[in-house]
Amino acid sequence: MINNSKNKKNNRPCRSMLYIPGDSPGMIQNAPVFGADSILLDLEDAIAASEKDAARKMVRSFLRSFDFGDLIVTVRINGADTEYFKKDLMDIVPCRPDAVRLPKCSSPEDVISADSLISEIELESGIPVGCVQLHAMLETALGIENAYQIAIASPRVSALTLGGQDLTADMGVQKTRDGWELFYARSRVVLAARAAKISAFDTVWADINDPDGLFKESKQIVELGFTGKAAIHPSQIEVIHRAYRPDPKELAKSQRIVEAAKEAAREGKGVISVGGRMVDAPVAARAENLVAVASLYDYEEESPV
Repeated sequence: MINNSKNKKNNRPCRSMLYIPGDSPGMIQNAPVFGADSILLDLEDAIAASEKDAARKMVRSFLRSFDFGDLIVTVRINGADTEYFKKDLMDIVPCRPDAVRLPKCSSPEDVISADSLISEIELESGIPVGCVQLHAMLETALGIENAYQIAIASPRVSALTLGGQDLTADMGVQKTRDGWELFYARSRVVLAARAAKISAFDTVWADINDPDGLFKESKQIVELGFTGKAAIHPSQIEVIHRAYRPDPKELAKSQRIVEAAKEAAREGKGVISVGGRMVDAPVAARAENLVAVASLYDYEEESPV
C-alpha cells in the first residue's frame, strides 16, 4: 500500500524549478545558492547518449552525500521507451529524491507501469513505499487529452508538468513569444491538476536573453493557476519569483480572511464573515495559499496590513 503522506518540503509553495544537467557537478554543488524553490536534476534531454551512465552515477552520488538543504529535489529520468529507463529508476529511487519526473507521459498506463517498478525498488531497498513521488510530464497531444486520468492514476503522482517544446513539435506548430498555441494545453493541465488536488508546473522559457518575455509569460501562468514554472538558467529565477509575488493589497485582504477563518474555527462556527460579506470555503482556501506564497517574500518596506 502506498504511503501518500507528503513531506514538509513538498507541502511548501514551489514557484520555481531550476533544470540542472546531471553531468554538471559545479551547478549541482551550487544549487542551494541559486535561490530556486526546487531543482530538477536532468538525466534526459540535457545529457548526450554517451554520457547517460556517467550522469546517472553523478546524480546518485550527489543524492547520497550532498546536503541540498531545503531545496525540493526532483530527478528527470529517461523515458520508458529507452534502454536507460529502468537503470535510472534502479539507481535513483533508493537515494530517495523528493520526486522522479516521468517524461513523455501520454496515458495512465505510463504512470501505473512506472509506479509499479518504483514500488518494487522501494521494497527491495527497504524504504517506505510511496516516499518517492512522481511528476507526470505531458509532452504530447494525447498526454494533454488524458491529463486528468494521468493525474489520478496513482497517489504517487504529486504534480503535472507541461513540456512545451515537445508538445508544440507534436502539434506541428512553432512556439511563439505570446504562447497562444499553448493556451488550451495550459488550461487543461491546470484544471486536471486542480481537480486531482496536485501541483501544476509550466514549461520553460527558452530565451535566457529575454527576461521581459519571461516575466510576461510567468504572469500569465500565475493568472491561469499554475503552482510554479520551470527555469533553464539561474538568472530566470528572480523573474519568475517576481511574477508570483502577491500584491500587497490582495495579501492584506487574504490575511483578514485567514484570520477570520481561524476565529470561526475556534468558535465552532461554520460561516466566515469578512467586512460584512460571507466567505465560502474555496475563497478561504485560496486566501490561505496566497498567504503561504507571500511568506516567501519580504514585505517590510511596504506593510500589507
